[in-house]
Amino acid sequence: MSAPDIAATDSGFTPPLPEQIVCVFGGTQAPSESPAYQAAMSVGRKLARLGYAIANGGYGGTMEASARGAKAAGGLVIGVTCAIWRSQPNEFLDHRFVAPDLTERLGKLVELGRSGYVVLPGANGTLSELACVWERKDIGDLPDRPLVFFGSYWQPLIDLITAAQPKSARHLAVVPDAEELERHFPPRRT
Repeated sequence: MSAPDIAATDSGFTPPLPEQIVCVFGGTQAPSESPAYQAAMSVGRKLARLGYAIANGGYGGTMEASARGAKAAGGLVIGVTCAIWRSQPNEFLDHRFVAPDLTERLGKLVELGRSGYVVLPGANGTLSELACVWERKDIGDLPDRPLVFFGSYWQPLIDLITAAQPKSARHLAVVPDAEELERHFPPRRT
């Protein structure tokens, strides 16, 4: 069964979404038996247990894993897919936005991260997502929300950027495991 698409109606009405949403950025390349997939499942599970819905790109790999973990813990999952791709969304989505292009998809993902962002290992797509959020935080274009990198995968990039622009470090955190997410995403009442 596929998730219902969420879109504005002709009258401009969009169904309400929870206020407490963490956007999880990650890649499509992690197979289900991989450590990266298992770690992403633990991220989704922990965020759901803390009372957060999650939003992500809605496809496979670590996106699927974080959605799967959240669903296993009783959480709500929102996927933001893109009409330009033929890939099918993963089966763990409760709701799905279908963006017409990559720019709108990125905008919707950033918008949905009402409570913050977690960055898992990924490739070019994940890099563009984290760069957009990080730059918008640097220039004051986003409210104060956590930007949390999971594990050491992105550490070389973090080191490179913060060496060139030391003030950028104030907008991010790095956690070694899912249990540490609670330091940045306090428990919410459900």
